[in-house]
Amino acid sequence: MNEKERLQYEKLVLTPVGKLIPSLAIPTIISMMVTMIYNLVDAYFVGKLGTSASAAIGIVLGVQSIIQAFGFMLGHGAGSQISIHLGRGERKMADRLLSTAFFTAAGFSIILSACCFVFLNPLMRLMGSTDTILPFSSNYATYILISGPALMCSCVLNNVMRYEGKAVLAMAGLVSGGVLNMIGDPILMFGLGLGIDGAGLSTAISQYVSFGILLYMFLTRKTISRLSIRNFSRDIRDLLRIIRVGFPSLIRQMLNSISTMTLNNCAMPYGDAAIAAMSIVGRITMFIGSAMIGIGQGFQPVSAFNYGARKYARLRKAFFFTVQMGTVILGTLGVLGMIVPEAVVHIFRDDPRVVEIGAVALRFQCVAVFFQAFSVCANMMFQSVGRSREASFLATLRSGLFYVPILIILPRFIGIRGIQSAQMWSDMLTTLVCLPFVVCFFKEIPGEDQETDILYWRACREAEKSR
Repeated sequence: MNEKERLQYEKLVLTPVGKLIPSLAIPTIISMMVTMIYNLVDAYFVGKLGTSASAAIGIVLGVQSIIQAFGFMLGHGAGSQISIHLGRGERKMADRLLSTAFFTAAGFSIILSACCFVFLNPLMRLMGSTDTILPFSSNYATYILISGPALMCSCVLNNVMRYEGKAVLAMAGLVSGGVLNMIGDPILMFGLGLGIDGAGLSTAISQYVSFGILLYMFLTRKTISRLSIRNFSRDIRDLLRIIRVGFPSLIRQMLNSISTMTLNNCAMPYGDAAIAAMSIVGRITMFIGSAMIGIGQGFQPVSAFNYGARKYARLRKAFFFTVQMGTVILGTLGVLGMIVPEAVVHIFRDDPRVVEIGAVALRFQCVAVFFQAFSVCANMMFQSVGRSREASFLATLRSGLFYVPILIILPRFIGIRGIQSAQMWSDMLTTLVCLPFVVCFFKEIPGEDQETDILYWRACREAEKSR
């Protein structure tokens, strides 16, 4: 290890978790929330074009989830392994995993976007578009697919940065693109009269700007791992290892896409207003939930580094600190959302029916956030330490094994209330299932930290200073 790598190692393995996790989480929370804010800005401005246009944003969200699914799979899969290898002082392997994940994402994203273009209208129908929504969703999706390669590659670079503990650098890329999108929306949509095409174009431009900034960080060696086509692994086992570890992220994001599609189709009998309302509420709760994702992503490099360094007691402490921190922050945001849900939904669409449906759904969703901290931390911990089997199973629960059946069955008995409350019941059940997995894992690993070479490295540094 060189000096830069040792300093980063010591930061993640020795800094008190009460100080370390917030320092890593705050930049990530800001990144996630800015990303969610510009999604809300899209919803706000597109809502001015009408209810069908507002519903189109929710339709296309499923397509974005598909692209992100593969990006997060490669990003989390590589990032987790990179963090563990850096924890062991194996920099060359980290370089190989980074380059393999990045160039795989670049090639696959182009193929995926091209395939979606060929079947664009049928895809929009499958996602839940009605005849009135289809023109808006097809136009908006065109720009999302154009930005697909930038989005998928950004997911890889951003996640690797976070796993290295470089959350501030990752924040710079994401926030810059988000701010640009918020500025571009009103200019392109109304200033230039492009309507929903302007919203899509603004999003595409912002994605490529974010990607360019993140790529610059790697090319100028502001990170520990090095990106180069020469480091691309020709050993298929390296790619399979990335996919295996990142598979829970693929499941989680693909299920988000499937659940969005199911939600839109289940809401379809209640009209465009119901689709628009659930789309708006979905984005609001994604904004609230992004705080927990940010906190969890601040925890992941700590989890991976300390697991690799055999600091098991520290891993336990970090996990429970993160759960407590997440519960307090999400609970606060949830209470705020429950106080004036009508006013919150009205910001994005002034249709009385949309507000009526959305306000009830938002109340249910705000109850659900109290259960998210534990399940999110459990899933992220298992993934970051390479326990892909447990992580993959837990990833199927919230948006898949629980949510989709509840979404299909419950409305048959209680009508639209079943659609509005489905996510709440899913979150409660997911947390109950996660609990025994976490208990068993902590019983399985040693109760105390194990000795590592970090003490030797620190002694060497102190000896150098005393000379």
